[in-house]
Amino acid sequence: MTLPPYAALLGITAETGDGAPVLAMPFGADVVGRPGFVHGGALAGLLEMAAIVALKHALEAEDRGGTGIKPVNVTVDFMRGGREKVTRAQGKVTRLGTRIANVEAAAWQDDRERLVASARMNFLLAGAD
Repeated sequence: MTLPPYAALLGITAETGDGAPVLAMPFGADVVGRPGFVHGGALAGLLEMAAIVALKHALEAEDRGGTGIKPVNVTVDFMRGGREKVTRAQGKVTRLGTRIANVEAAAWQDDRERLVASARMNFLLAGAD
């Protein structure tokens, strides 16, 4: 699966497995906020990319791979500061309709149960049958 261009700017790579890919964003100068911490905008970008990848994965599974997606809104919750290590995120489609999709995404570092941030996004599906 091809990641959106913004993912390359953040250094994001995809780790494939069961279900939607897990995205990994390394800590570095491009994502640093205050010293020693990941910038909130970089975390939000990682969550958005994870949501988009999860939605594309779900659409391809239903043979709707050519469907265009347009973000309608996003809500990000920051739980704790991301430290100087790899941050991972994965999206989960909670509703996939013909015109609207709802997706949740979660970001963590060492422990998947101890989230750094989470997001909820709604997408408009264009070109849907």
